[in-house]
Amino acid sequence: MGAASPCLKPSCPERATTHMTLLGFSLVLAAAFAHATWNFLVKRLNGGTELLWLFAALSLPVYGPFALYLALTFDEWSLLAVIALLGTALLHLAYFLLLQAGYRAGDLSVVYPTARSTGPVLSSLLALVLLGQALPAQAALGGAIIVFGVAMLTGGPRGSARPLRSLAYGLGVGMLIGAYTVWDAWGVSVLLIPPILMDYASAIGRTILLYPHARKRWNKVQALWRDHRIEVLTIAVLNSGAYILVLYALTFTPVIYVAPLREVSVLIAVLLGSIVLGEGQLARRLIWASVILAGVSILATS
Repeated sequence: MGAASPCLKPSCPERATTHMTLLGFSLVLAAAFAHATWNFLVKRLNGGTELLWLFAALSLPVYGPFALYLALTFDEWSLLAVIALLGTALLHLAYFLLLQAGYRAGDLSVVYPTARSTGPVLSSLLALVLLGQALPAQAALGGAIIVFGVAMLTGGPRGSARPLRSLAYGLGVGMLIGAYTVWDAWGVSVLLIPPILMDYASAIGRTILLYPHARKRWNKVQALWRDHRIEVLTIAVLNSGAYILVLYALTFTPVIYVAPLREVSVLIAVLLGSIVLGEGQLARRLIWASVILAGVSILATS
């Protein structure tokens, strides 16, 4: 009798890790570059809800064949798996709605850095409590440095005319980031749902939710597709692709490593804004960039 075939699933016990591996680090770093790139393109196109709907809708046929194949071949279907897919769609929809509401009712200079800095912290705490993941001291230190650097890089809570309201929205968005990160980690690492299926469920939800808004701006949707087809398609591919890489990393890497490292995308996007879009403040941003990179180094070697 021959030797048993090795388990090739990333979530198999022999492949699961309690630390940051080179593969996990590479996946999250690649995701950060993809995330920063599509955000940069969104900002350059200066689109509104119509752009968000268009690239969400375009991601469905792009990733549809892969999602269909995985849905048909997935042998771990259960009621919990269906609940996980519905849950991720609802959590990502809630995140989008609250973020948009926060930008309308609060101040970007408070909402954004608060959300981006509290999200990884809450993700890690929820992972400790709900998933039973360990918190090595060095990983905690590296993650804390990254979160602090991101908060300072994005401006911090300064100069707000509506500080309490903006802070409340930022904390709410951060809570949703923490919730969907841990929920999705549970789905892909415990229930073994393929990452593409998890992301596809949320893409379907966004497409349905945003359609009424896009329909009201249909002339802008048509103009985007006519004048910026390549950019929009690139955003559609990278938007889902970036999060799929993160989800794959979560199948064998603890949230405490993945969540803070994802924030490198903010660093890349901010630097792109300074250098390519001419937003200025390059010297200050480079200082905080060095702090973030120090945190990344500590986290990656823990």
